[in-house]
Amino acid sequence: MPAAGKSVQILESFTRRVAESGYDGTNFGDIAEELGISKGTIVHHYGTKDRLLAVLHESYMQRRLAEARRILECLSAPADQLAGLLYAFVRYQVHDRHATVAFQRESVRLAGQEMHAEGDRLRDEYLELVRGVMRDGAASGVFRETDVPMQSLLLFGSAQWAWTWFDPEGEKSVDEIGSAFVDLVLGSLLTRRTALARLSDPDGKVAETVRTCLAEAAAAS
Repeated sequence: MPAAGKSVQILESFTRRVAESGYDGTNFGDIAEELGISKGTIVHHYGTKDRLLAVLHESYMQRRLAEARRILECLSAPADQLAGLLYAFVRYQVHDRHATVAFQRESVRLAGQEMHAEGDRLRDEYLELVRGVMRDGAASGVFRETDVPMQSLLLFGSAQWAWTWFDPEGEKSVDEIGSAFVDLVLGSLLTRRTALARLSDPDGKVAETVRTCLAEAAAAS
């Protein structure tokens, strides 16, 4: 195993194990055995298990922010932009799945600790990005006036628990669920619902733009 790749491989193994077994069910011994290294090598790269979780947190949010910004660049209108972000929320259940499940299942542990301050800052930045789109839509008259902070937390709360029930091999595809999420949210926000069918179309421009943006991000990583 090349020395330069050890830290990445450690993080990938840790992420997968947290997704499958949770933070408490993950230990350095199992990671070391899987990778054929010593526990001391893991400590050398990351120090503690909590530091590994902090790195997972930060790297996850950095990727999501970069993707969200790219989606907003590719979609100009607030309704399209919010629909794109909503599709992405759901699509993360198959895109970067291990990191998404690990992040979502340990979200309570991540919040408010000093070691996770940078991850928290990135999460706040992502949240404000979404709120900015919602405010722009309201200011232009496309969205009805709402309590944006509360509405945005409801959106994130809905997506946050998808890991507990979404099955990638289940009856409903991720595109179908994404379409339903867009229909639910934008159906309540749009002042005129004439664009709703277009925005929630899983084969339409918005959904395809999201798939393209996420695929490009994955290819570049």
